[in-house]
Amino acid sequence: MIILHAFSSMKAISRRDLARILERKGWQLMRVRGSHHKYGKGSARIIVPIHGNQSLKIGIQHALMRNAGLTEEDL
Repeated sequence: MIILHAFSSMKAISRRDLARILERKGWQLMRVRGSHHKYGKGSARIIVPIHGNQSLKIGIQHALMRNAGLTEEDL
C-alpha cells in the first residue's frame, strides 16, 4: 500500500535556500548556535538546521514552511 502525502510533490530545497527565502520574506536571523539558525519575525520563531548545503527532508521542509507561513509558490 502506497500512501501519498499532499506535500510529496513539493520540490526539495537546500537548507541555505530556505534561509534565504525566510530572509526575503522579512524573517531576521536572531542567533546561530552550532548549525541551528534561529529566525524571528514579530513573536514567531523558527529554527532552521543548516548542515552544509544538504537538502531538507520533505517533512521537515513542510513543517518549517507551514510555521513560517510560506507556500510552494514562495520557493
